[in-house]
Amino acid sequence: MKIVIIAPEQIPVPPILGGSVEITILAIAKELSKWHSVSIISRAHSRYPKYSVIDGVHIYRVPTGSPAKYLTHVKKILKKRRFDVLQIDNRPEFVSQIKSMFPKATVSLYLHSLTFVNFPHTSRAETLAGLRKADLIITNSSSLESRLSARFPSMSRKIRVAWLGVDTSRFSPIQKTSDPRAFTILFAGRLIPRKGVPVLLQAVKLVNKQVAQPVKVMIAGGSPTSKYARQLQSLSRKFGIHAEFLGTIPHCHIHRVFRKADLFICPSQKHESFGLVNVEAMSSGLPVVASKNGGIKEVIQHGRSGLLIKQYKNPQAFADAICSLIMNKPLYLKMKQEAREIALEKFSWRATADRLNQIYESEKAFIAADCHERQDLHEWHGTEHGVQPARMEEEPDNGGDNDVGSNPCCDAILQPSGIVRDWSYFDDDTQSITSTGVFQNLDESDDFAEATFDFFSDIGYQRLVDALIYG
Repeated sequence: MKIVIIAPEQIPVPPILGGSVEITILAIAKELSKWHSVSIISRAHSRYPKYSVIDGVHIYRVPTGSPAKYLTHVKKILKKRRFDVLQIDNRPEFVSQIKSMFPKATVSLYLHSLTFVNFPHTSRAETLAGLRKADLIITNSSSLESRLSARFPSMSRKIRVAWLGVDTSRFSPIQKTSDPRAFTILFAGRLIPRKGVPVLLQAVKLVNKQVAQPVKVMIAGGSPTSKYARQLQSLSRKFGIHAEFLGTIPHCHIHRVFRKADLFICPSQKHESFGLVNVEAMSSGLPVVASKNGGIKEVIQHGRSGLLIKQYKNPQAFADAICSLIMNKPLYLKMKQEAREIALEKFSWRATADRLNQIYESEKAFIAADCHERQDLHEWHGTEHGVQPARMEEEPDNGGDNDVGSNPCCDAILQPSGIVRDWSYFDDDTQSITSTGVFQNLDESDDFAEATFDFFSDIGYQRLVDALIYG
């Protein structure tokens, strides 16, 4: 197959510093290129040429400035080229125009979160229009699939799940010295309130009261000079914690930071669609103590690769989990080993690419089978009445080269029949992260209300940080 992946307009591929979507796009493309012809269209950057080939993947880079301007340049690259599959990552508003250019190809929308199907990035009507035009919608976790289906029930039959992965050779354990040293806890991610760093700092304060071994915290991500980072630094000093704020580490070097740690903490206070850093930690041989929410529950196997915290707003719950691993060496070593084994088995980029390949091949087979069924029905209908079956007319050639892999008997890409799912398994974790709990049980179908929830959650969490520092 000829596959093209259309990246969002904000970060180039490969990303200069970080960008989980762009990291994902390139990693998957490299694996898919072992079986198919794969191209990526990404935004331009002064460090990169307009066209390059990386490990067999053709990368075209075009000007950006706005989503509309970027899409215009993307379409120029696509024009007069032939593709069987066009994958659009995180931009539902691109789908309609791309599908109109390639009516007979499979156009998929790969969603990594609900961010870009929400206000203020897009309206519900615009999102729904893009979802309707997509032949397939792919999510990076069953949790995200559940939430998207709840919000857009009519689209549920199109949704498939493909977990993300990790470069298991780069993110790998190293033999550490046995010299006495501080037990090092790592957090990696954006420095924003919803990531729960204050909860981590409070938890480490409690841990220091319960264990004799020195405990150090490394925080990788964000600018160490930002207002929020300075507040977190003040909080760590107030708590008497040895904390290092490393700032943003380029992703090409972040594996070295994982190798310096003993334990990874993911204290997210709001739904995480997947949580790529958790897989990177597991592959590095680190047990993970993480909030039990969203897609994290699909990544961490409680008691095997880490510990899941149900009461993730409570620092004591994290402290108890951390202490249990520091004070129980056999359990800690067992989790280190199992974390690595599970990453190798389930979360390699090869596994992700295998799943995507299966999805696209199945869609291709479905379309072909449906076309044959239609043709057989047409011929049966003609001969039943003693009339020779008429040759179906092909669609007129409108000058493009977009009909590779298509069948002239198909005038539209049809979707697979509906699949009944039991959504009761999934825990949506819709609680507020504010200290007051004012926004409990919010109806997530209302885009404006959800945006308001996000806004006030961050304000509430900021007030909590201020209270901890200055109270």
